Amino acid sequence: MVIKSLTDKMKNKFNISVAEVDEQDNHKLAVIGFACVTNQVAHADSIIENVVTFIENNTEAEVSDVFREIL
Repeated sequence: MVIKSLTDKMKNKFNISVAEVDEQDNHKLAVIGFACVTNQVAHADSIIENVVTFIENNTEAEVSDVFREIL
């Protein structure tokens, strides 16, 4: 339920698509994926940074890895 609450907050605050994409059976680890659509790379980078900062500031979780792919 903690991940569901976090992903709902992320959706509402940043207008992104977000889901827990791996490690659903591991209660000590979460892998969250999200996507946004924009016409500017700088805007996409800003959203990514803001989402990561939001997770770090609003949970006790440690963000250990960030994989970015901009198409």
